[in-house]
Amino acid sequence: MTMYKLGLTGSIATGKSTALAMFAHLGHRTFSADTAVHKLYEEKAVDLVGAAFPEAIRNKKVDRRALSDSLLAAPHRLKELNDIVHPLVYSRIDGFMEQARRTGARLVVVDIPLLFESEREHDFDGVAVTWCSARLQKRRALARPGMSVEKFNTILALQLSQREKKSRADFLIETNGTLEQTRQQVVRIASLCLNPPPGESAGS
Repeated sequence: MTMYKLGLTGSIATGKSTALAMFAHLGHRTFSADTAVHKLYEEKAVDLVGAAFPEAIRNKKVDRRALSDSLLAAPHRLKELNDIVHPLVYSRIDGFMEQARRTGARLVVVDIPLLFESEREHDFDGVAVTWCSARLQKRRALARPGMSVEKFNTILALQLSQREKKSRADFLIETNGTLEQTRQQVVRIASLCLNPPPGESAGS
C-alpha cells in the first residue's frame, strides 16, 4: 500500500498548527517539527546547543526564550542553530515515517515551518502551504507570549515570503476565514492525496 507523504509549511502565525490538528482529527498520522524541537531541547540537543549558546541553558534544558533573545541579537547565528537541530529533527521524522509505513498509514502529514528554507521539500510527495493576510498574520503573531514587533520582523526577514512559499506549494490552505472553512480545505486536500484524479498527481 502506497503511503502519501505530505509536507505542511507556511510563514509564522498562518495557521500551520491548526491545520495539522485538523489532519489528525481526520485520523491521519501527523508530526510536528516544533513539538520535536521542544522535546529535543530537554533531551539530546541540550549539550549541543549549550556548547554554542551557553547563555540559553537553564536548569539543564534549553530555555527557548533565552535562545530566542540570543538569536534576536545575532540573527546570523540562526544557521548555526539549524545546523545543530535540523539533523536531530529529521532523524525523528525518519523514525516517524518508518513507523507509519509499518502500521499501514496511507497519509502522513509533517509540519515543518522552515521546509523550503531547509530545502527538504523534495522529501515529500506534495507540500501544503498555509497562508493569510499580512494584517491577520501580524495580529496573530503579536498575540503570542513573548512576541514583539522587533522579534516578529526579524523572524519574517529570516523566512521566505508568503508569496514565495505559495508559489512553491502543491496545495494552499487559506486561513483568513472561519475554522470550518479551513477544515473544508484540509478535508479536500486529504481526499486528493488519497484519491488523486485519474492521470494526475495529487498536487496537480
